[in-house]
Amino acid sequence: MGTSGVQRSCHVFAAAIVVVVVLSCFICVASSEMFLFNKSTRRSGDMKLEEQRSRCDLYQGSWVYDDSYPLYNSSACSNIRKEFDCQKYGRPDCLYLSYRWQPNDCDLPRFDGQDFLKRFEGKKIMFVGDSLSLNHMQSLLCLLQTAVPNSNIIKQRNDTFSTVIFQDYGVSVILLSSHYFVDIEVEKDGRVLKLDSIKNGDIWKNMDVLIFNTWQWWYRAGPKQPWDYIEYGNKTFKDMDRMVAFRRALTTWAKWVDSDVDPTKTTVFFQGISPSHYRGEEWNETGRTNCGMEKLPMNGSTYSAGLPEASYVLQEVLSGIKKPVQLLNITTLSQLRKDAHPSSYNGFKGMDCTHWCVAGLPDTWNQLLYAELFNNCTNSKAKKIKVGI
Repeated sequence: MGTSGVQRSCHVFAAAIVVVVVLSCFICVASSEMFLFNKSTRRSGDMKLEEQRSRCDLYQGSWVYDDSYPLYNSSACSNIRKEFDCQKYGRPDCLYLSYRWQPNDCDLPRFDGQDFLKRFEGKKIMFVGDSLSLNHMQSLLCLLQTAVPNSNIIKQRNDTFSTVIFQDYGVSVILLSSHYFVDIEVEKDGRVLKLDSIKNGDIWKNMDVLIFNTWQWWYRAGPKQPWDYIEYGNKTFKDMDRMVAFRRALTTWAKWVDSDVDPTKTTVFFQGISPSHYRGEEWNETGRTNCGMEKLPMNGSTYSAGLPEASYVLQEVLSGIKKPVQLLNITTLSQLRKDAHPSSYNGFKGMDCTHWCVAGLPDTWNQLLYAELFNNCTNSKAKKIKVGI
Protein backbone atom coordinates (compact mmCIF):
# COMPACT_ATOMS: atom_id res chain seq x y z
CA MET A 1 0.00 0.00 0.00
CA GLY A 2 1.39 3.46 -0.96
CA THR A 3 1.77 6.43 1.30
CA SER A 4 -1.59 7.94 0.42
CA GLY A 5 -3.26 4.57 0.96
CA VAL A 6 -1.78 4.28 4.43
CA GLN A 7 -2.89 7.80 5.22
CA ARG A 8 -6.47 7.24 4.03
CA SER A 9 -6.96 3.95 5.87
CA CYS A 10 -5.25 4.88 9.11
CA HIS A 11 -7.54 5.31 12.14
CA VAL A 12 -6.30 6.81 15.36
CA PHE A 13 -7.35 7.04 18.97
CA ALA A 14 -6.79 10.11 21.16
CA ALA A 15 -6.52 9.35 24.86
CA ALA A 16 -8.05 11.90 27.25
CA ILE A 17 -8.62 11.92 31.01
CA VAL A 18 -12.32 11.14 30.81
CA VAL A 19 -13.15 10.20 27.22
CA VAL A 20 -11.56 8.39 24.33
CA VAL A 21 -12.07 10.12 21.01
CA VAL A 22 -12.10 7.88 17.96
CA LEU A 23 -11.23 9.72 14.78
CA SER A 24 -10.50 8.74 11.21
CA CYS A 25 -7.02 9.66 10.03
CA PHE A 26 -8.38 11.60 7.06
CA ILE A 27 -6.51 14.56 8.55
CA CYS A 28 -3.30 13.08 7.15
CA VAL A 29 -4.45 13.70 3.56
CA ALA A 30 -6.90 16.57 3.79
CA SER A 31 -5.82 19.73 2.02
CA SER A 32 -4.02 22.40 4.00
CA GLU A 33 -6.74 24.92 3.13
CA MET A 34 -9.24 22.84 5.08
CA PHE A 35 -7.37 23.56 8.29
CA LEU A 36 -6.93 27.33 7.99
CA PHE A 37 -8.99 29.61 10.20
CA ASN A 38 -10.84 32.36 8.37
CA LYS A 39 -9.19 35.78 8.28
CA SER A 40 -11.35 37.32 10.99
CA THR A 41 -10.57 34.46 13.38
CA ARG A 42 -6.84 34.80 12.74
CA ARG A 43 -7.00 38.57 13.18
CA SER A 44 -8.87 38.18 16.46
CA GLY A 45 -6.36 35.57 17.68
CA ASP A 46 -3.42 37.81 16.78
CA MET A 47 -4.92 40.74 18.69
CA LYS A 48 -5.52 38.48 21.67
CA LEU A 49 -1.89 37.34 21.54
CA GLU A 50 -0.63 40.92 21.44
CA GLU A 51 -2.70 41.86 24.48
CA GLN A 52 -1.51 38.85 26.49
CA ARG A 53 2.20 38.78 25.67
CA SER A 54 3.16 40.86 28.71
CA ARG A 55 1.87 38.12 31.01
CA CYS A 56 2.23 35.01 28.85
CA ASP A 57 5.17 32.67 28.45
CA LEU A 58 4.64 30.95 25.11
CA TYR A 59 6.92 28.11 26.19
CA GLN A 60 5.02 27.11 29.35
CA GLY A 61 2.05 24.91 28.51
CA SER A 62 1.03 21.43 27.41
CA TRP A 63 0.11 19.42 24.32
CA VAL A 64 -3.59 19.12 23.49
CA TYR A 65 -5.34 17.08 20.86
CA ASP A 66 -6.71 19.21 18.00
CA ASP A 67 -8.37 17.62 14.99
CA SER A 68 -7.68 20.72 12.85
CA TYR A 69 -4.01 19.66 12.75
CA PRO A 70 -1.66 19.02 10.97
CA LEU A 71 -1.13 22.42 9.37
CA TYR A 72 -0.45 20.82 5.97
CA ASN A 73 -0.41 17.50 4.17
CA SER A 74 3.18 16.30 3.92
CA SER A 75 2.54 14.64 0.55
CA ALA A 76 1.92 18.13 -0.89
CA CYS A 77 5.37 19.29 0.20
CA SER A 78 8.09 18.53 -2.34
CA ASN A 79 11.19 19.37 -0.35
CA ILE A 80 11.10 16.95 2.61
CA ARG A 81 14.35 15.03 3.04
CA LYS A 82 14.14 11.26 3.47
CA GLU A 83 15.42 11.60 7.03
CA PHE A 84 12.22 13.39 8.09
CA ASP A 85 9.38 12.23 5.80
CA CYS A 86 7.77 9.72 8.18
CA GLN A 87 4.48 9.25 6.30
CA LYS A 88 6.24 8.58 3.00
CA TYR A 89 8.42 5.96 4.64
CA GLY A 90 5.59 4.00 6.15
CA ARG A 91 4.72 5.34 9.58
CA PRO A 92 1.31 3.70 10.12
CA ASP A 93 -0.01 5.96 12.88
CA CYS A 94 -1.07 9.60 12.40
CA LEU A 95 -2.03 10.72 15.88
CA TYR A 96 1.33 12.43 16.42
CA LEU A 97 0.30 14.93 13.72
CA SER A 98 -2.75 16.13 15.62
CA TYR A 99 -1.34 17.74 18.74
CA ARG A 100 -1.22 21.49 19.28
CA TRP A 101 0.97 23.35 21.75
CA GLN A 102 -1.24 25.26 24.21
CA PRO A 103 0.53 27.90 26.35
CA ASN A 104 -0.92 28.24 29.84
CA ASP A 105 -2.04 31.87 29.64
CA CYS A 106 -2.58 32.68 25.97
CA ASP A 107 -3.06 31.12 22.54
CA LEU A 108 -0.30 30.48 20.04
CA PRO A 109 -1.38 31.96 16.68
CA ARG A 110 -1.86 29.52 13.85
CA PHE A 111 0.88 29.78 11.24
CA ASP A 112 -0.24 31.75 8.18
CA GLY A 113 2.20 31.16 5.33
CA GLN A 114 0.84 33.88 3.04
CA ASP A 115 0.95 36.42 5.84
CA PHE A 116 4.51 35.37 6.69
CA LEU A 117 5.69 35.85 3.10
CA LYS A 118 3.96 39.21 2.73
CA ARG A 119 5.48 40.54 5.96
CA PHE A 120 8.94 39.35 4.96
CA GLU A 121 8.85 40.55 1.38
CA GLY A 122 12.39 41.04 0.14
CA LYS A 123 13.97 39.55 3.28
CA LYS A 124 16.61 36.87 3.83
CA ILE A 125 16.10 34.27 6.58
CA MET A 126 19.09 32.09 7.43
CA PHE A 127 19.32 28.96 9.56
CA VAL A 128 22.83 28.36 10.90
CA GLY A 129 23.60 25.01 12.51
CA ASP A 130 23.52 21.25 12.08
CA SER A 131 20.92 18.81 10.72
CA LEU A 132 18.38 19.99 13.31
CA SER A 133 18.57 23.39 11.64
CA LEU A 134 17.81 21.58 8.37
CA ASN A 135 14.90 19.84 10.13
CA HIS A 136 13.61 23.23 11.29
CA MET A 137 14.11 24.86 7.89
CA GLN A 138 12.34 22.07 6.00
CA SER A 139 9.29 22.49 8.21
CA LEU A 140 9.21 26.23 7.45
CA LEU A 141 9.52 25.54 3.73
CA CYS A 142 6.59 23.12 3.87
CA LEU A 143 4.45 25.61 5.77
CA LEU A 144 5.21 28.28 3.17
CA GLN A 145 5.04 26.09 0.08
CA THR A 146 1.67 24.56 0.94
CA ALA A 147 0.27 28.03 1.73
CA VAL A 148 1.22 29.33 -1.76
CA PRO A 149 1.23 26.17 -3.91
CA ASN A 150 1.34 28.10 -7.19
CA SER A 151 4.18 30.41 -6.19
CA ASN A 152 7.37 30.50 -8.25
CA ILE A 153 10.11 28.82 -6.25
CA ILE A 154 13.82 28.63 -7.09
CA LYS A 155 16.20 26.24 -5.34
CA GLN A 156 19.94 26.87 -5.29
CA ARG A 157 22.84 25.03 -3.71
CA ASN A 158 26.60 25.47 -3.56
CA ASP A 159 29.38 24.39 -1.20
CA THR A 160 28.31 27.00 1.38
CA PHE A 161 24.54 27.52 1.14
CA SER A 162 21.29 25.79 0.42
CA THR A 163 18.75 28.43 -0.63
CA VAL A 164 15.04 28.41 -1.50
CA ILE A 165 13.66 31.64 -2.98
CA PHE A 166 9.94 32.43 -3.10
CA GLN A 167 10.23 34.63 -6.17
CA ASP A 168 6.78 36.22 -6.00
CA TYR A 169 7.66 37.66 -2.60
CA GLY A 170 11.44 37.99 -2.84
CA VAL A 171 11.81 35.89 0.33
CA SER A 172 14.94 33.74 0.64
CA VAL A 173 15.19 30.88 3.15
CA ILE A 174 18.81 29.79 3.52
CA LEU A 175 20.68 27.06 5.37
CA LEU A 176 24.36 27.48 6.22
CA SER A 177 25.67 24.25 7.71
CA SER A 178 27.87 25.03 10.72
CA HIS A 179 28.04 22.32 13.36
CA TYR A 180 30.05 24.35 15.85
CA PHE A 181 29.73 28.02 14.69
CA VAL A 182 33.47 28.41 15.28
CA ASP A 183 35.99 27.53 12.60
CA ILE A 184 37.65 24.24 11.68
CA GLU A 185 40.86 24.81 9.73
CA VAL A 186 43.19 22.30 8.12
CA GLU A 187 46.76 22.87 9.23
CA LYS A 188 49.97 20.88 8.80
CA ASP A 189 49.28 18.75 11.89
CA GLY A 190 45.59 18.10 11.12
CA ARG A 191 42.17 19.66 11.45
CA VAL A 192 41.92 22.23 14.22
CA LEU A 193 38.69 23.34 15.94
CA LYS A 194 39.36 26.99 16.83
CA LEU A 195 37.11 27.93 19.73
CA ASP A 196 37.82 31.65 19.48
CA SER A 197 37.54 32.14 15.71
CA ILE A 198 34.45 32.84 13.57
CA LYS A 199 34.97 33.66 9.90
CA ASN A 200 31.40 33.11 8.69
CA GLY A 201 30.24 36.16 10.63
CA ASP A 202 30.64 38.38 7.57
CA ILE A 203 28.02 36.22 5.83
CA TRP A 204 25.66 36.02 8.80
CA LYS A 205 25.44 39.74 9.45
CA ASN A 206 23.99 40.40 5.99
CA MET A 207 20.82 38.46 6.82
CA ASP A 208 17.52 39.92 8.04
CA VAL A 209 16.69 37.00 10.34
CA LEU A 210 19.19 34.53 11.82
CA ILE A 211 18.18 31.31 13.60
CA PHE A 212 21.20 29.67 15.24
CA ASN A 213 21.47 26.12 16.60
CA THR A 214 24.38 24.05 17.87
CA TRP A 215 24.81 21.16 20.28
CA GLN A 216 24.31 17.81 18.55
CA TRP A 217 27.93 17.49 17.33
CA TRP A 218 29.78 18.54 20.48
CA TYR A 219 30.15 14.99 21.82
CA ARG A 220 31.00 13.34 18.51
CA ALA A 221 34.15 11.19 18.69
CA GLY A 222 35.99 8.72 16.49
CA PRO A 223 35.38 8.74 12.72
CA LYS A 224 32.43 11.15 13.07
CA GLN A 225 34.54 13.79 14.79
CA PRO A 226 35.50 16.36 12.12
CA TRP A 227 38.56 17.75 13.94
CA ASP A 228 41.83 16.39 15.35
CA TYR A 229 42.80 19.17 17.78
CA ILE A 230 41.17 22.00 19.70
CA GLU A 231 42.71 25.45 19.85
CA TYR A 232 41.79 28.09 22.40
CA GLY A 233 43.80 31.23 22.89
CA ASN A 234 47.42 30.34 22.19
CA LYS A 235 47.09 26.74 23.35
CA THR A 236 46.35 23.57 21.39
CA PHE A 237 44.72 20.53 22.98
CA LYS A 238 44.19 16.98 21.80
CA ASP A 239 40.79 17.16 23.51
CA MET A 240 39.03 18.90 26.40
CA ASP A 241 35.82 18.58 28.38
CA ARG A 242 33.19 18.96 25.66
CA MET A 243 30.85 21.05 27.81
CA VAL A 244 33.71 23.44 28.47
CA ALA A 245 34.43 23.58 24.74
CA PHE A 246 30.75 24.19 24.01
CA ARG A 247 30.65 27.08 26.49
CA ARG A 248 33.79 28.67 25.04
CA ALA A 249 32.49 28.44 21.47
CA LEU A 250 29.14 29.93 22.49
CA THR A 251 30.98 32.74 24.26
CA THR A 252 32.91 33.46 21.05
CA TRP A 253 29.62 33.54 19.15
CA ALA A 254 28.11 35.85 21.80
CA LYS A 255 31.04 38.27 21.37
CA TRP A 256 30.41 38.22 17.62
CA VAL A 257 26.74 39.14 18.20
CA ASP A 258 27.69 42.10 20.38
CA SER A 259 30.39 43.35 18.03
CA ASP A 260 28.92 42.68 14.57
CA VAL A 261 25.11 42.47 14.64
CA ASP A 262 23.17 45.59 13.73
CA PRO A 263 19.85 45.08 15.57
CA THR A 264 18.12 47.67 13.36
CA LYS A 265 18.70 45.34 10.41
CA THR A 266 19.05 41.80 11.78
CA THR A 267 16.88 39.88 14.22
CA VAL A 268 18.74 37.06 15.99
CA PHE A 269 17.18 33.88 17.38
CA PHE A 270 18.79 30.91 19.08
CA GLN A 271 16.90 27.64 18.80
CA GLY A 272 17.00 25.99 22.22
CA ILE A 273 18.58 22.57 22.74
CA SER A 274 16.59 19.92 20.86
CA PRO A 275 16.29 16.72 22.93
CA SER A 276 16.61 13.09 21.88
CA HIS A 277 14.72 10.11 23.31
CA TYR A 278 16.88 7.03 23.77
CA ARG A 279 16.56 6.56 27.56
CA GLY A 280 13.10 5.52 28.66
CA GLU A 281 13.77 6.32 32.31
CA GLU A 282 13.83 9.99 31.31
CA TRP A 283 10.09 9.78 30.53
CA ASN A 284 9.24 7.19 33.21
CA GLU A 285 9.40 4.12 30.97
CA THR A 286 12.38 2.20 32.34
CA GLY A 287 13.78 -0.34 29.92
CA ARG A 288 13.00 1.58 26.74
CA THR A 289 16.13 2.21 24.69
CA ASN A 290 14.57 4.29 21.93
CA CYS A 291 11.40 6.06 20.80
CA GLY A 292 10.24 3.31 18.45
CA MET A 293 7.07 2.32 20.32
CA GLU A 294 6.02 5.82 21.35
CA LYS A 295 2.67 7.00 19.96
CA LEU A 296 1.55 9.68 22.43
CA PRO A 297 3.10 12.83 23.91
CA MET A 298 3.55 13.14 27.64
CA ASN A 299 0.78 14.68 29.70
CA GLY A 300 1.38 17.85 31.63
CA SER A 301 4.07 20.50 31.40
CA THR A 302 7.16 18.95 32.96
CA TYR A 303 9.71 16.35 31.90
CA SER A 304 10.93 14.13 34.71
CA ALA A 305 14.59 14.21 33.64
CA GLY A 306 14.66 18.02 33.70
CA LEU A 307 16.62 20.21 31.32
CA PRO A 308 19.89 18.96 29.81
CA GLU A 309 23.07 20.63 31.09
CA ALA A 310 23.63 22.24 27.68
CA SER A 311 20.43 24.26 28.15
CA TYR A 312 21.77 25.85 31.31
CA VAL A 313 25.06 26.68 29.61
CA LEU A 314 23.18 28.22 26.68
CA GLN A 315 20.95 30.33 28.91
CA GLU A 316 23.95 31.53 30.92
CA VAL A 317 25.79 32.66 27.77
CA LEU A 318 22.69 34.33 26.32
CA SER A 319 22.14 36.26 29.55
CA GLY A 320 25.50 37.98 29.06
CA ILE A 321 24.81 39.29 25.54
CA LYS A 322 24.12 43.01 25.31
CA LYS A 323 22.44 42.94 21.88
CA PRO A 324 18.90 41.51 21.59
CA VAL A 325 18.83 37.73 21.04
CA GLN A 326 15.55 35.83 21.35
CA LEU A 327 15.68 32.26 22.66
CA LEU A 328 13.23 29.93 20.92
CA ASN A 329 12.95 27.92 24.09
CA ILE A 330 11.77 24.67 22.52
CA THR A 331 13.57 22.23 24.84
CA THR A 332 10.88 21.28 27.37
CA LEU A 333 7.96 21.26 24.93
CA SER A 334 10.03 19.02 22.64
CA GLN A 335 11.04 16.72 25.51
CA LEU A 336 7.32 16.04 25.97
CA ARG A 337 7.09 14.77 22.35
CA LYS A 338 8.76 11.37 22.61
CA ASP A 339 6.26 10.29 19.93
CA ALA A 340 7.33 12.81 17.27
CA HIS A 341 10.64 11.33 16.04
CA PRO A 342 11.01 9.39 12.78
CA SER A 343 12.16 6.28 14.70
CA SER A 344 12.58 3.68 11.92
CA TYR A 345 10.22 5.45 9.49
CA ASN A 346 12.84 7.26 7.43
CA GLY A 347 14.74 6.72 4.21
CA PHE A 348 17.65 5.09 6.04
CA LYS A 349 15.48 2.68 8.09
CA GLY A 350 17.74 3.23 11.08
CA MET A 351 16.39 4.15 14.52
CA ASP A 352 16.32 7.95 14.72
CA CYS A 353 15.17 9.47 18.00
CA THR A 354 17.12 12.70 17.48
CA HIS A 355 15.45 14.31 14.46
CA TRP A 356 11.72 14.97 14.04
CA CYS A 357 9.01 14.03 11.54
CA VAL A 358 7.92 16.65 9.00
CA ALA A 359 5.02 17.36 9.19
CA GLY A 360 5.25 17.31 12.97
CA LEU A 361 6.87 18.96 15.95
CA PRO A 362 9.12 21.43 14.03
CA ASP A 363 5.92 23.06 12.72
CA THR A 364 5.30 24.19 16.30
CA TRP A 365 8.84 25.60 16.45
CA ASN A 366 7.90 27.68 13.42
CA GLN A 367 4.60 28.76 14.97
CA LEU A 368 6.65 30.06 17.90
CA LEU A 369 9.04 31.79 15.49
CA TYR A 370 6.04 33.34 13.71
CA ALA A 371 4.59 34.52 17.03
CA GLU A 372 7.89 36.08 18.14
CA LEU A 373 8.37 37.84 14.81
CA PHE A 374 4.77 39.00 14.75
CA ASN A 375 5.27 40.54 18.17
CA ASN A 376 8.15 42.57 16.73
CA CYS A 377 5.86 43.74 13.96
CA THR A 378 2.94 44.77 16.16
CA ASN A 379 5.25 46.66 18.48
CA SER A 380 6.67 48.62 15.55
CA LYS A 381 3.13 49.52 14.37
CA ALA A 382 4.39 49.37 10.79
CA LYS A 383 2.42 48.29 7.74
CA LYS A 384 5.26 45.92 6.80
CA ILE A 385 7.57 44.17 9.18
CA LYS A 386 10.81 46.00 9.91
CA VAL A 387 12.94 43.12 11.13
CA GLY A 388 15.00 43.83 14.21
CA ILE A 389 13.06 46.89 15.41
